[in-house]
Amino acid sequence: MLKKDNLRLGILLGLLAPFIGLVIYYFAAFYTRNVSFEEFLAFMRQNKSLLTAVSSISLFANAILFTIYINSRRDKTAKGVFVATLIYGIGVLLLKVVG
Repeated sequence: MLKKDNLRLGILLGLLAPFIGLVIYYFAAFYTRNVSFEEFLAFMRQNKSLLTAVSSISLFANAILFTIYINSRRDKTAKGVFVATLIYGIGVLLLKVVG
């Protein structure tokens, strides 16, 4: 599946990787403090500076994916990862400005 070069795969991976990055950040920073995932999300919603930090770390996973697919010349998949990164970036920006 990862050897394919198509836009849908890139978008799927690009939407999944930041969530995995978010979960890794939660386990690294908050799980040891006995904070539930729901409490972590509520705290992140209230604290906008934490939202910026977590989104940066989460989107770093997309940067890694993008680099892997560009270097292996799977340009359509890399384009999908880039599109998903833009969607996440705009979403985070809207949460910070509007929310």
